[in-house]
Amino acid sequence: MSPRTPHHLVEGPATAPVLVLGPSLGTSTALWDAVAPELSATHRVVRWDLPGHGGSPADLIGPGATVADLARLVLDLADTLGVDRFSYAGVSLGGAVGLHLAVHHPERVDRLAVLCSSAHFGGSAPWEERAATVRREGLDKLAGTADTRWFTPGFTVPRLVADHRAAAPEAYASCCDALAAFDLRDRLADITAPTLLVAGREDPATPPAHLREIADAVPGAALTELPGASHLAPAEQPEAVLAALRAHLTGTPARSGTAVRRQVLGDAHVDRAQARQTPLTARFQDFISRYAWGEIWTDPTLSRRERSLITLTALVAHGHHDELAMHLRAARRNGLTDEEIAAALLQTAVYCGVPAANTAFAVAQRVLGEEE
Repeated sequence: MSPRTPHHLVEGPATAPVLVLGPSLGTSTALWDAVAPELSATHRVVRWDLPGHGGSPADLIGPGATVADLARLVLDLADTLGVDRFSYAGVSLGGAVGLHLAVHHPERVDRLAVLCSSAHFGGSAPWEERAATVRREGLDKLAGTADTRWFTPGFTVPRLVADHRAAAPEAYASCCDALAAFDLRDRLADITAPTLLVAGREDPATPPAHLREIADAVPGAALTELPGASHLAPAEQPEAVLAALRAHLTGTPARSGTAVRRQVLGDAHVDRAQARQTPLTARFQDFISRYAWGEIWTDPTLSRRERSLITLTALVAHGHHDELAMHLRAARRNGLTDEEIAAALLQTAVYCGVPAANTAFAVAQRVLGEEE
């Protein structure tokens, strides 16, 4: 490990797009414990520790450090891992690092998510005072107030509070120096990466107004406010954070499945399916809308015409004739001609068998004849 590389954890496939997750002051990689494993299904997730926090050496930064110094550590880490371009999500100080990267190193940042953070942190005086107190007294007293600063009443994560208490005081104070000097408000309009802002509605450290300020200034930015969340939203509301990040990182708007299902299968079919829905089938219908239509059919890698051809072949191969009839109608709606449909079914005669194709042609003749 390079002496300039912070401690980090890497999860997920080596060939997947890279997502770097940044921590909040006083925490460690454990901040993302409830979110990172799920994100690693689609991304190579890299979590990193601030200097003097978790497993990172305290001497990676010193007094008078800046957010630019921390951003440099992230770039050094990416270079060490052989990563040229990555998406980035960070909380509080980790979010400020993301903003700096997006402004000053736009060629490295694919997508940006800033959680419970700010383009400025209330002026330099409070942070200078905190840095002086920590250098003089250590972190025990400050860690004792972590729950009230980080979480809604009655909620805690003992591991994170313990990490706060165990952080190196001098490195923590240097991170306070970085927060004291940070103000990127006049550069927010320069951010070109697709940007998501996530605010905890009960966050006293960086209230939703701070995230709204960023959202208003960054072109095309989106803002999500989470009820029941304070400053460490990934720890307190991991499912909500996960849903917001998944939608942002894939570029797929949340809950688009029903609209796509109607476009492909037609309003009449979807209306009938919804009218037949019962408590027994409700979760299955929701699953179909979210997964098949909200994730697969919305993926722009293949056109809808191509997806129709693939779907017809699969349905013929498995003998799903009711579904085949439905998707024959959808294939026309997706722009396939009868000649193209016939060619696809003829192809199935070779690879799925003549009897399967014979039945498929009979279904097609009935269904397509109905629509003439």
